[in-house]
Amino acid sequence: MTASKPALSRDQLVRYSRHIMLKEFGVGGQERLLASRVLLIGLGGLGSPASMYLAAAGVGEMVLVDFDRVELSNLQRQIVHGTSDIKRPKVQSARDRLLAMNPDVRLTTWEKALDERELIDQAAAADVVVDCSDNFATRFAINAACVQTGTPLVSAAAIRFDAQVAVFMNRGDGGCYRCLYDDAATGQETCAANGVASPLLGIIGSVQAMEAMKILAGVGPGLDGRLLILDGLRMEWNAIHLRRDPGCPVCGDRPSAHAS
Repeated sequence: MTASKPALSRDQLVRYSRHIMLKEFGVGGQERLLASRVLLIGLGGLGSPASMYLAAAGVGEMVLVDFDRVELSNLQRQIVHGTSDIKRPKVQSARDRLLAMNPDVRLTTWEKALDERELIDQAAAADVVVDCSDNFATRFAINAACVQTGTPLVSAAAIRFDAQVAVFMNRGDGGCYRCLYDDAATGQETCAANGVASPLLGIIGSVQAMEAMKILAGVGPGLDGRLLILDGLRMEWNAIHLRRDPGCPVCGDRPSAHAS
């Protein structure tokens, strides 16, 4: 972890008591959460529930990244923001909401898209990266930074009634996000053009928070090596086992320099 393990205060013992009661978690798991640092990119439909649950759970430090501002059309699903936040930068709106929920969390905000060097530096400083972005170019760049730095990545996407989430520990031969998609994926559909069911994002963003929390607290097993797929219209879950692609330009046998 990025900081020495803190002792829990009396208030923290009460605040996090329902975690501490879990035999798999206990005081040690909560202390590991409080000593951890999360890089969360995207404060939209996925980033809203993910950031709220991670802050409420007691993650010690979160770095929030989003260059966008709150719009009225966001409020159907981006629950970390409110009507009074319209036109505010999302990082500011989210910061205020998360601190109101839990003043324990230390927050750093970046109101911009990180460039390659910044992304690598921030990924290296994080214990887990949570990718809540909404386009393949950003996902590819985040994945490349996580592979280069060996940082665990929790990645998700959702559109209409369909969603997916996966964990890439970026160690050994488990493969990476880029093993799933090639350059043709960059012509994706968008929620703005196709719509998305708001509770779907709450479900998947919560799964991201759960997986990140388990990694940070040392509680398992997790989703590493599997792609979890949800058909929200039929409420059916499926899982696909993932393998490393030897031809992957990021983690394959002959990776390309700065592949993204």
